[in-house]
Amino acid sequence: MSTSFTSMDVSTKEQWRHIGRETEKNQPRVAERVLEMLRSLESVVDGFAVDQLTHGLQTATRAERAGADKEIVVAALCHDVGKAISVPNHPAIAAEILKPYVREEVYWMIQVHQDFQGKHYYQHFKMDPNSRDKYRGEPHYDLAARFADEWDQAAFDPDYDTLPLEHFEPLVRDVFATAQFIA
Repeated sequence: MSTSFTSMDVSTKEQWRHIGRETEKNQPRVAERVLEMLRSLESVVDGFAVDQLTHGLQTATRAERAGADKEIVVAALCHDVGKAISVPNHPAIAAEILKPYVREEVYWMIQVHQDFQGKHYYQHFKMDPNSRDKYRGEPHYDLAARFADEWDQAAFDPDYDTLPLEHFEPLVRDVFATAQFIA
């Protein structure tokens, strides 16, 4: 059964209950779409020593080996997934994809990761390598710094013992299994 309204302002509560049940039933597709987007990053190299899928896998591998929790590991894996759409806007895209599924500090870590990682390369573009300083005093500053300094900026090594995507698939499915609606 599908709903019959052609405009939301004539919809009924029962129709929205039906839509809610269908949305919940189809929630597993979110993780599958995220995995598809991650796989698409295998074709995005942009001059780096590894493709962007491998970079995400290395970042997640490093986070997991450092003892990070599952939300942080999945965020580390997905932090550059926005590059499948737009390199300049990738932090915001990745953060918004993750937002309904992770804690606020994990969302924020991904949202600001480029400015934190800039410490390691912004000077080559005549940008301020201390861009992260504008976030000093934020409650999640240390988490974002750790992410950028220990895991993300070091994850371009073709010889690193990187865990495969299959290793992370159960975590991705678990984290994306339930969304919190955000107003």
